[in-house]
Amino acid sequence: MSHHDLIIIGSGPAGRAAAIQAGKLKRKVLVIDRKDRLGGVSVHTGTIPSKTLRETVLNLSGWRERSFYGRSYRVKDDIHASDLKVRLHKTLDYEVDVLEHQFNRNHVATLMGQARFIDPHTVDVATHAGETVRLTADKFLIATGTRTYRPDDVPFNGKTIIDSDEFLELATIPRSLVVVGAGVIGVEYATMFAALDVRVTLIEPRPTFLDFIDRQTISEFMHQVRDNGLDLRLGAPIEKIEDAGTHVEVSLANGRHVRTEMLLYAAGRMGATTQLNLPAVGLVTDKRDRLEVDHKTYQTKVPHIYAAGDVIGHPSLASTSLQQGRVAACHALETPTLPESPWYPYGIYSVPEISTCGMSEEEANERGIPYEVGIARFRETSRGHIMGLEHGMLKMLVSLKTRRLLGVQIVGEGATELIHIAQAVLNLKGTVDYFVENTFNYPTLAEAYKIAGLDAFNRMPIPEEYKVKRPGAGKK
Repeated sequence: MSHHDLIIIGSGPAGRAAAIQAGKLKRKVLVIDRKDRLGGVSVHTGTIPSKTLRETVLNLSGWRERSFYGRSYRVKDDIHASDLKVRLHKTLDYEVDVLEHQFNRNHVATLMGQARFIDPHTVDVATHAGETVRLTADKFLIATGTRTYRPDDVPFNGKTIIDSDEFLELATIPRSLVVVGAGVIGVEYATMFAALDVRVTLIEPRPTFLDFIDRQTISEFMHQVRDNGLDLRLGAPIEKIEDAGTHVEVSLANGRHVRTEMLLYAAGRMGATTQLNLPAVGLVTDKRDRLEVDHKTYQTKVPHIYAAGDVIGHPSLASTSLQQGRVAACHALETPTLPESPWYPYGIYSVPEISTCGMSEEEANERGIPYEVGIARFRETSRGHIMGLEHGMLKMLVSLKTRRLLGVQIVGEGATELIHIAQAVLNLKGTVDYFVENTFNYPTLAEAYKIAGLDAFNRMPIPEEYKVKRPGAGKK
């Protein structure tokens, strides 16, 4: 039985960042992962695979060039599932290789197997070799991420009715696809397969979706995806999903039916905590098997046990998980670090992309903050014309009282890259004047910030110090 300063359960973004930070602090750290390879859900079935798949789809389909060459344009006429997997496997192998190198360089030990708490300072690990190893530690970090939610009334069969983890192992590209659940995962897969000219129906029981995004931005997004051929059905609860052998039959509560070759069930995820034996340490999870933490330190109710990443719920982003893991490790190992910024970007890698940072218009209204809005369309920029962009929008919210930037919402090509300009200005408490005063590279999509800034600026009262005083003004 060996003892460690910190044992981390899970090697996804939160576990990875915590382990490397602990290694750099020269502490004895061990990472336990139940899979055969390091990386967690993020590398093997989540963030990296889905974004790699998206890039492959857009490249092979010629999606980005269709405004110039027509909707029938394709780089490769016959796209097969094997074409999508080639780039996917290369990327995943590279990610694992980089992670293993980082762990080796920072003297992070690893053990592959299922961890189970015995008492607050002890875990047993059932290794893949069939052995049980007992380990102790001063501190623990639970970074086990999430698993797919599989309701009993959905007849999953691994071929035509599948969850988001199984979706990456497609044997063939279906001619039609139903996606259940208009969350981030469902929206991403639905829109990327619509870009492959697959007939996609996205079903969401609620009348709205992605409620944390500004409603005008969502309206713009809905217009684009419907124009791309996606059948979006909101407010449509499902009564029954039937495996009919040659097809899948979906019955909706409103009496309508959808027949499809394949169904992807992507309505929610659960915390991967059920096998950890958390009652042994006095921890209780919520209804989705997630843990509650102090969001400044990431301590659970048991002070020496921390949790970070998707296992603690919102915002469940790989980017925030990396930050949470690092902060948790620093606190656990009693090392000072900078506090987390309150402004972080959301990125949804759909087709088109959506990214936001700061307040939505709805949030500003709820807080009673007087504001002005600036809008820029990508087609208004020269770079947009060069790229052949017919759609795309940047929306900026500015405080009328302080002139400070309140939030930015972007939908369109490159949104997840462009949003970082807004993040920087928000964190530095910048005003709309920044976008008016400064020069942006031309031609670029980033110039949309200038256009939106001027749009808001020109509707706002001009500060006294900006007004040009004429000679003799004010004299009687």
